[in-house]
Amino acid sequence: MGAFGDLSRINTNIQALDALRHFQITNDNLGMRQLRLATGKRINRAEDDSAGFHIAKKLEARVRGQSQALANIGDAKSMLTVAEGSLGTIMDILQTMKEKAVQAANDTMGSEERAAIEDHLHALSDEITDILNDTKFNNTSLYTSGTFNFQVNADAEDSFQVTIGTMSVDQLGLATGSIDVSSASAATSFLNTIDAAISTISQKLADIGDYQKRLTFKQDALSIAITNNEAARSRIEDADFAKE
Repeated sequence: MGAFGDLSRINTNIQALDALRHFQITNDNLGMRQLRLATGKRINRAEDDSAGFHIAKKLEARVRGQSQALANIGDAKSMLTVAEGSLGTIMDILQTMKEKAVQAANDTMGSEERAAIEDHLHALSDEITDILNDTKFNNTSLYTSGTFNFQVNADAEDSFQVTIGTMSVDQLGLATGSIDVSSASAATSFLNTIDAAISTISQKLADIGDYQKRLTFKQDALSIAITNNEAARSRIEDADFAKE
């Protein structure tokens, strides 16, 4: 029986099996490289690099969250621009009201002229009411909600609060029933009310400017963070075409 060798191995071709194994390895490597070239990624599954896959997915999630936060900052700035525009218009109206009140404070004004001025002031008060009621962002009234919160980064604690505050002509002391320029002394008293309203609007405009500046700083910092995090993810996950 020794002349025939080990009959149990008669159907086994070690060289063929070894060649097949190398072929499979080569084929697997080729498939992996083709997949990398097709997707542009070095890591397509966790089995490719489990640690790298985990880090890359965390970075991807952070970048996506930060990108949305960047859009949120844009919304916040747009809302503030809307508020700034309406307050600027109200300021112009208040300046006109002050001019009329100064005119009415003159002792040489007749009763008919004072009545005409008061009618004009009533119309201006109504216009302020219309502006306050009509100033909205994304169907939300800016002067009845008071406070708005914006998520300005990817972490839960990264919330930015904007307080515009509720406002009405009653709060400003400019409701039509409060307007009285029927005499020089009444007009002089009303001037104090207008000056207080101007001070209120001026402060709100200053606050909006501060919010806008802070949001611009956050916007710039977030843009840099997104770029850096995306670059870090790319170094870990993306394929190097020169090597593939």
